[in-house]
Amino acid sequence: MYSVTPDMLERLAIGAGILGTGGGGNPYNGKLRALAQLRMGRSVTIVHPSEVPDAAMITSVGGMGAPVVGVERISQGEESLRAMRALEREIGCAIEYVVPSEIGGGNSIAPIIVGAQAGIPVIDGDGMGRAFPELQMETYVMYGIPPTPGALSDHSGRSVIFNGISDPTTLERYGRAVTIQMGGGAGYAFPPMSGAELKRTVIPGTLSLAVKLGDVVLYERSGHGDPVGAVAEAAGGSVLFTGKIVDVERRLEGGFSRGSVTIEGKDLDNGERIKIDIQNENLIARSEAGELIAVVPDLICIVDEESAEPITTELLRYGLRVSVIGIAAPEALKTDTALAYVGPAAFGYADVPYVQLPGIYGGSGFDQGGPWN
Repeated sequence: MYSVTPDMLERLAIGAGILGTGGGGNPYNGKLRALAQLRMGRSVTIVHPSEVPDAAMITSVGGMGAPVVGVERISQGEESLRAMRALEREIGCAIEYVVPSEIGGGNSIAPIIVGAQAGIPVIDGDGMGRAFPELQMETYVMYGIPPTPGALSDHSGRSVIFNGISDPTTLERYGRAVTIQMGGGAGYAFPPMSGAELKRTVIPGTLSLAVKLGDVVLYERSGHGDPVGAVAEAAGGSVLFTGKIVDVERRLEGGFSRGSVTIEGKDLDNGERIKIDIQNENLIARSEAGELIAVVPDLICIVDEESAEPITTELLRYGLRVSVIGIAAPEALKTDTALAYVGPAAFGYADVPYVQLPGIYGGSGFDQGGPWN
């Protein structure tokens, strides 16, 4: 158990931006909103899943929509809190803890904001170990927790309740359609779960992992070291490619940011090019000849080549000098059950095999929870 501080938020924003594989919402904006809560005198406690009573009531909270909307439209600030309150009214009891749905980007910080606003603890863990674009891609629901009741709330104070939906993919379709009508971005709260259900399905310790990665980056920057190499090693991954962005194709389609980014190599990668396909997050990395370099659910993280500052998909642009870090997915995402939800075929790449990256998510000492089956 530990308390959120401004320094921790700085480190969390960096680490969660890296683990977010380009998505999850802009971590800088999330950091500023969380800092505002602390400056108002509010406090937030982070607790490990093992500290949560089995009978406690929990939900995951965050933002749904295209990342570009989160940058171009200022949020009201209480969308996720209102979604949680709507969920409480629906289930007839109070939510005692909130947990991230994903450790990526701003959605790793959204529960901290709600925790401060509601005066409840935040759980150190999440349901993805990275960021994904769709609701059914959380370990909570893919491992058996009913996805509804659930709630969405927009910037104007309107809330929508979903109930009676047992298939999380159906909830994603309904929720995405409503989010589009809400202007492309909304706060959510789903699914309600007990402490026992949480402990069975959560990937534990990922908030602390993100803070650790932020620590590594800031330490290497201060000593003029190699932040990119150091953070890749700390995350259990490796540097896949370094170069300059020479093309970005991006469009808003069906409530998602879709497109691709092309990177021209330098140094050891001079004369090579890679292309990365995007759906809110970075999904597939290929060489110019079409050879697979990394495939979802493994993490493909684009960072500044000197500072290791994470670059989310909505901020990719021509001329940026970047490195691409590859990190093996958490074990929870590599089972047959999980790959049906988060493997390449789930994103429309039926002909692309999942070729696992070497390494261990979070490094050899990281507790991934489980057992996963």
